[in-house]
This record gives sequence, structure tokens and C-alpha cells, in this order.
Amino acid sequence: MTDSLNRFSLEGRVAVVTGGTGVLGGVMARGLAAAGARVAVLGRNEANAEAVAEDIRAAGGEAVATPADVLNEEQLLGVREDLLGRWSGIDILVNAAGGNLPGATLAPGASLFGLEPAAMRQVVDLNLMGTFLPVKVFGEAMTGREHGSIINISSMAADRTLTRVIGYSAAKAGIDNLTRWLAVEFGTNSSGIRVNAIAPGFFIGEQNRRLLTNEDGSLTERGAQVVAHTPLGRFGEPEELTGTLLWLAGDASRFVTGIVVPVDGGFSAFSGV
Repeated sequence: MTDSLNRFSLEGRVAVVTGGTGVLGGVMARGLAAAGARVAVLGRNEANAEAVAEDIRAAGGEAVATPADVLNEEQLLGVREDLLGRWSGIDILVNAAGGNLPGATLAPGASLFGLEPAAMRQVVDLNLMGTFLPVKVFGEAMTGREHGSIINISSMAADRTLTRVIGYSAAKAGIDNLTRWLAVEFGTNSSGIRVNAIAPGFFIGEQNRRLLTNEDGSLTERGAQVVAHTPLGRFGEPEELTGTLLWLAGDASRFVTGIVVPVDGGFSAFSGV
């Protein structure tokens, strides 16, 4: 392996992936393991976390299921102590936990004034606080290590105004700001931790499948609008996030911090005209 390719190796490093049981989080966990990292698959459902960890182990990687809720600091602290006892350190944190709720999304023709504040709080908590708390817990264990890298998951909804998804958009915009704030804070206090984010374009997952595709696999009206505004003319494949993830996680990006990288097929570059 050349020196250039060695910079993408994560051999010997320990990675925590929150939301590691989801479609995108699971692919990220597998990608990190394939690059040599030992991976903690963190999700609320223990069986699902174990299934992803077993997939990694079956492929020759090293992984452990660490069931926890990203909004429960006590549970996160328990995971941290377990990992420090098992692997003696944490080098990489990927904050892939998040999502949307119907109550924080405007249905076609619905009024903003009928939106439930409780649902807005839930979505902001899940995405923004569900990123902040793992940083607070795992970041402390990463301080002073040579290769500390935190990678948050943003969205096209953070920077582009997308109709209907009001709560999710506001929460992801907060993650963009938090990413830059943390990058400055950690960069100036000599913690050794870099902080960046990935902003995926439109990838089909369980939460948005019915919004973008019909039961027969054809596109809904909204799905067709998305594809029409994506220069590459399609939705993304989850594996297409892995290259950017490995770049941000490893030494190839060791002078990169405080950025949000779009992986969106050109969606953010296109005006629609």
C-alpha cells in the first residue's frame, strides 16, 4: 500500500457509530470496519445493533453492539466505559442517529399554525441534542488522542429550503452550526479532535421511502421533483457515502475541520433552471 493510500487506513482505531442500526448508519459502520477500524454499533434496538455487528464480524472485521439511546447521557456514559475497558480508547465518532417525525412535517395543504410544538421539540432533540450528547460523552475520551475525528450527519434540508420538513430542517441547520462551533472549540484548545459533517442528498431509507416512491417503485410527485433537481438524475446509494466518510475519518483529511461536505449528486449546486 502506498503512503497516499495509507492515509485512508483506519487500522487499529476505534469508531463509535450512533444510529448504526439504520440504513445509512449501518453502511457507515461496515465501511469503517472494512478500512480497519474496530466499530461500536450504537442504536436503541439491541437485536438490530447485534445484527450489524455480526455482519461486520462475518466479513472479518471487529465490532460490538452497544445498545443505547443518544438522548440518555447515563446510557452513553456506560457505553464509553465499556469501550475504554474493551479497546482502551476512542478515535472516531460518527453521529448518524437522527430522523424526522410526522408531527413535525406539514402535510400537503396543512397550516403551520396547526403544528404541534411537542413534535418540533422531539425532532430537534433527536437530531441536535442526539448529536451534542454523544460529542460531550465520547469527545471527552477522544481528547488528546492523535487521530480524533468527529463526523456529524447534516442534510440538504439544512442549507436549502425544502417544503414540509420544518422541524427536521431546523434541527439539521443547528447541526451545521454546531459542527463549525465544535471545530473551532476543539481546534483552539489543542484537543486534537477535528469536527466535520457530511450532508447527504436524497437517499432512500425507511423514513422517506413512502414520501419519494410509490409501492410499485415508481416516483411520487415529490420524488420526481427531487430527481429533476439532481444533476446526476437519481437518488444516492448508501455506499456512496463511504468514500467521504473514510476521508474525513482518517489522516487524508488531517488539516480539514469545520466543513460540511455535500454528497448529493449536484442537488445543492443546481438552481433548477
